Amino acid sequence: MKIYDISMLIHDDMPVYNNIEDKKTKIQNVANYSNASHYESRIYMDIHCGTHFDAPLHMLENGESIEKFDLSKGITICKVFDLSNVEDSIKRQDIEQLDIKEGDFILFKTKNSLTETFEANFIFVEKNAAEFLMNKGVKGVGIDGLGIERSQPEHETHKLLLGSGIEVLEGLRLKDIKQGRYTLVALPLKIKGTEGAPARAVLLEYDEEIVN
Repeated sequence: MKIYDISMLIHDDMPVYNNIEDKKTKIQNVANYSNASHYESRIYMDIHCGTHFDAPLHMLENGESIEKFDLSKGITICKVFDLSNVEDSIKRQDIEQLDIKEGDFILFKTKNSLTETFEANFIFVEKNAAEFLMNKGVKGVGIDGLGIERSQPEHETHKLLLGSGIEVLEGLRLKDIKQGRYTLVALPLKIKGTEGAPARAVLLEYDEEIVN
């Protein structure tokens, strides 16, 4: 069975949102074989760095935190759509002809996957596309940017999706993934009371027996 790792590598120089210094990851070695009988490290990391899930609390004042995540939504059939031709943002007209059905977990592959650095003008999901996905009744939306939206001061995309119980998965690496149907395995760390959590995300060649 073919397994595709679609997670970002975590390291000190990994890209962070808006290149904000305080968001940068720091991995510190606190013991090694030159001074101890074991090897041990500590990590400082913003929850929204790397591949991660957003919980409703991220944008909704009374939203649920990440430990309430429905595990069945993270082990599921998904559809990858290649939108590498899209400029600036994903709009309703870019996706309304796609094979998107109720209960689908949708992953958008865009130009974001072509760079390993943070680009301020990354491709994002516009409000009207989020409304379309909400009305379709999808279970989740993933994208290959560190955010699912930008340039929307009221955070309409986040609020529409998270407010409808749709999972939001950000920071995917989809450069080598072809458009198609897969089994997604992506689960957030079980952190109490937070608005999101890092995740390890992989795609498996589609096998109906895995998800039934």
